[in-house]
Amino acid sequence: MLTLFHAPQSRSTRILTLIEEMGIADLVKIEQVNITRADGTGAPDRANPHPDAKVPALLHDGTLITETGAVMLTLTDLFPGRLAPAADDPKRGEFLTWLFWYGSVMEPVLILQGAGITHPWLTKTYRGMPEIVSRLHTALSKGPWLLGDRFTAADILIQSPFQWFKDATPDDPLIRDWLARGAARPALRRVMQAETQRRAA
Repeated sequence: MLTLFHAPQSRSTRILTLIEEMGIADLVKIEQVNITRADGTGAPDRANPHPDAKVPALLHDGTLITETGAVMLTLTDLFPGRLAPAADDPKRGEFLTWLFWYGSVMEPVLILQGAGITHPWLTKTYRGMPEIVSRLHTALSKGPWLLGDRFTAADILIQSPFQWFKDATPDDPLIRDWLARGAARPALRRVMQAETQRRAA
């Protein structure tokens, strides 16, 4: 059994998008939980099994999986298909790199930039937005999606922050066109509409 612990309009929204894209919504139970948000609202929820009281958290037959990349990898492995290369696919390494690069590099850079924090150690460790833009531009110059002609969970993950923080969108035509293609996908539109309703409820 699969249970996703989810807070509306949060990091777990991208997992809902993945679930919708994969067509497995009837196989995953969604448990809505409260979280502490950046604006100070919300609070930890005792019903949330995440050790840091965050989301997403996925319970798979009693085993807890947290962190977006790990949850995405678990779901795409459990339900093989077009949203992730198989283990023997030459594109598998590239796919895994994008999943882990997001959490290890891209999101820290975005958070530090949003907070207005700079330091030589941080720049040497994570680099900055110019390097992120360059990496995305290089990948997208080879195809409409990060892995070329194939839309994958990596696109869902790496597009996700720009869906909430549009002002952070790089002024790069390839990246903006890529984001527009992702935003036009019916699965994302359905999820975002439902998320607005959940947050308002």
